[in-house]
Amino acid sequence: MGVSQIISLLSGVAMFLFGMSLMGDGLKRVSGSKLEPVLFRLSGTPLKGMLLGAGVTAVIQSSSATSVMVVGFVNSGMMKLRQAISVILGAILGTSITGWVICLSYIEGTEGLSSLISTTTLTGIIAISGIVLRMASKKQSSHHISDIMMGFAVLMFGMSTMSGAVSDLGKQDWFTDLLTAFTNPLMGILFGAAFAAVLQSASAAVGILQALSVTGMMSFSAALPLLMGIAIGASVPVLLTALGANTDGKRTAVSYLVASTMGVMVCASLFYILESILRFPFMDQVMDPFSIAGVNTVLRLFMVLLLAPFMDVLEALARYMIRDRKAATEEEESFEPRLEERFVAHPVLAIAQSRETIDSMAREAEKAVGIAADLLTVYSEKGFERVKKLEDRGDRYEDALGSYLVKLTGKELTERQSREVSVYLHTLSDLERMTDHALNIAESAREKAEKQAVFSKEAQAELGVITGAVREIMHLAVEAFLNGSLELASRVEPLEETIDQLGDEIKLRHVERLQRGVCTIANGFVINDLLTNFERVSDHCSNVAVALIELHSGVFDTHEYLGEVREKRSGDFEKYYEEYRARFSLKGLSRAEEEEGAAQSAT
Repeated sequence: MGVSQIISLLSGVAMFLFGMSLMGDGLKRVSGSKLEPVLFRLSGTPLKGMLLGAGVTAVIQSSSATSVMVVGFVNSGMMKLRQAISVILGAILGTSITGWVICLSYIEGTEGLSSLISTTTLTGIIAISGIVLRMASKKQSSHHISDIMMGFAVLMFGMSTMSGAVSDLGKQDWFTDLLTAFTNPLMGILFGAAFAAVLQSASAAVGILQALSVTGMMSFSAALPLLMGIAIGASVPVLLTALGANTDGKRTAVSYLVASTMGVMVCASLFYILESILRFPFMDQVMDPFSIAGVNTVLRLFMVLLLAPFMDVLEALARYMIRDRKAATEEEESFEPRLEERFVAHPVLAIAQSRETIDSMAREAEKAVGIAADLLTVYSEKGFERVKKLEDRGDRYEDALGSYLVKLTGKELTERQSREVSVYLHTLSDLERMTDHALNIAESAREKAEKQAVFSKEAQAELGVITGAVREIMHLAVEAFLNGSLELASRVEPLEETIDQLGDEIKLRHVERLQRGVCTIANGFVINDLLTNFERVSDHCSNVAVALIELHSGVFDTHEYLGEVREKRSGDFEKYYEEYRARFSLKGLSRAEEEEGAAQSAT
C-alpha cells in the first residue's frame, strides 16, 4: 500500500467522520431540540425507554451522543438511573441503523434505472440540492436541512474514497494475515474495542469495517469479533464525559460499559460454544458492507433482548461499582449539576434547568431573609451561620447561572426563550442582593446581641411591623416568580411603597424618642442599618415582580414601568396600597409610646 493510498484512506476517513457529524448536527437542529425533551419525558417504562433510545440514536446517528445526553439528564436529576439504563439499551440497538445508511454508498448501477440510484449519482444530486438550498434560502431551518444533505453527501464521498483506497489490500499478504488473526475471538474483540475507543464512535468504526470488506478478504469469523469489540469500545467517550458528573451520572456512564460488556460476553459465550459443537458452515463466508450491517444489527438486537430482563442487575452492578457518597445538607448540596454543559446545545433543556435552579435560588433567598429576621428576636450563632452559608450560595448561584445563561444567549433561541433568558439574567442579581442584605440584617442582630443592646418596647413593636411587611413582600415576590402569577406580582409594588413609608415613619419616631431620652444614639445606628436593608430587600422584590410582568407584556423598561405605575396609581394599586397601609400601620403603637414616656418620667 503506497503513500498516496494511505493519504487517500485517511482523507476518506476524515470526510466520513465530518459528514457523519454534520449530518447528525443538522438532524438535531431540524428537530428543534425536541428530541431531547421527548427522551426524558416519555421514558417512564423500560419498553418506552428502549424504543425512544433506539429512535433518537437512529436520528442523531450516535449511541454515544444519546448516552452522553442521558448521563446529563441523570446528573441534573431529570431522569432516574433505571430509566437511563433502558434508554442506553435502546441506543445500543439504534446505532446499527447507521450501517444501513452507509450501505447506500455501495449501490451501483451502469445503465437504465439502476444508474440513477448509483453512489455517484445519488451523492451528486444530494450535494447539488443541498448547496442550492443553502444559497437560495435565508431561513435558518433551510440551512439546517442543507447541512443534513451536505453531510450525507460528504459521508458518501468519504466512504467511496475509503473503498477506493483499500480496494487493492486484498492482494496484500500482510492484510490477509491481519484479518486471519482477528478470527481469534479474544484478539478481534480487543482490537475492535480499541478501534472504536480511538475513533470515539461505534458508527464510524463499523463504517470503516464496511469499507475494508470491499477487499473480499474479510470473513464472518473475523468480522463478528470486531463488531463485538466495537460495541464495547463505544462506551469510552461516554465514560470520559462523565468524569465531572455526580454519583448517579457516573453510574449511568458505567452502566453503558457494563451493559455492552455483559451483552458481548453472553453473546460470544453462547455463539462460540454452539459453533464448537455445530461447526457453523458460514464462518468462512466472505462479508460485504450489507452483510456487515446485517450482522451488526442482529448482534445488537440479541444483546438488548438478553439484557432487557436484567435491568435490575445492571443497576445493581452500576451502584456497586460507584458507591454512594455522604449525603449533603440542604446548604451544602450542590446545584451546579443541574447546569449541564451538555444542555447548552439544547436550549429547551438548558432553559428548563436554569428555571429550576433559579427557583431554588429564590426559595433560598426568602429563607435567608426569614432566618435573619428571626435573629432580631432570638439570636443564635447557628442561625447566623445558616444565613452566611445561604449568602455564599447566593453568590455561587449568580456566578454559575450568569455564566450559563450568557452561553445560552449565543444559541438559536425563539423570541419567547430569549425573553425568558433575559428575565432570568435580570432576576438572579436581585435574588443575590437579597441574600447580601439578609447577611447585613444578621450582622446587625449579632451586633445587638454582642453589645447586649435593648430596644425600647415601641422600637421593638415598630421593627416587628416592618419585619412582617418585609416577610410578606418576600413571600409575594418569590411565589409570583415561582408560579408566574401576575396577580401576586401586581401586589408587590403597593407593598414596596408601604415599606418605604414605614421606614421613614420609624426614623422620625426614633428621633422623637431620642429627644425624650427614651432611645440611645448607638441603638439608632443599628435601627437605621436595619431599615436601610429592609428597604433594599423590598426594592429587589419590586424588581423581581416587575421582571415577571415585563416578561408577559414583552416590554423591558423597568424604570419606565415603575414610573408609570406610581404616577397613574391604578384602581388595583390603590386598593392594595390601602390594604397594606391598614395592615402594617404604626398608629396603634402611639398609646404604648405615651405610656412608656410617662413611665420614664416617673422614674
